[in-house]
Amino acid sequence: MKIICIGRNYAAHAKELNNPVPTEPVVFLKPDTALLAKGMPFFYPSFSKDVHYEAELVVKINRVGKNISQKFAHKYYSELTVGIDFTARDLQTKYKEKGLPWERAKAFDGSAPVGKFVSKEKFQDLNDLNFSLTINGENKQQGNTTNMLFSIDAIIEYISQFFTLKIGDLIFTGTPEGVGPIFINDRFEAFIEEEKVLDLKIK
Repeated sequence: MKIICIGRNYAAHAKELNNPVPTEPVVFLKPDTALLAKGMPFFYPSFSKDVHYEAELVVKINRVGKNISQKFAHKYYSELTVGIDFTARDLQTKYKEKGLPWERAKAFDGSAPVGKFVSKEKFQDLNDLNFSLTINGENKQQGNTTNMLFSIDAIIEYISQFFTLKIGDLIFTGTPEGVGPIFINDRFEAFIEEEKVLDLKIK
């Protein structure tokens, strides 16, 4: 399986990092080693001193597809959750300044923990869906899919032009504004609407 991530999919987040608002999806990949085993904490990596959290809605692909039309994209996923795109911001900044790839800042081991997956049928409208992240009980990020620059189905149409989607692939759909640094002993809890889907500790 593969993890496909969409960057800068919320205009406010692009602006908070002084990035231009994209006219087409920004795509990067993470390996399966970026996932965390269920119940495991996230261990702060020794190679960074400035790891940031980015909470994102994540969809799981349930059938093989290539060149998927947006009007059929909803058939290719039935579950979703919230995941954290952990980013070594100090490394990313250094690599971006040099025009180098920044996978080392985004795709390292454990950098893509995901919560429990829930059926999309539980939610009335996936184009008006709330998700949120609290850290130590304090609300840090609040997102709604209406604010996505590219909807879930539009993302699937776009990326399936380049990558064949397979069963179990995960798509991180982008983070809203409110990202920031993490600290050892932080506790992350993420929600879709009122349902908690992720509970993660930083070690």
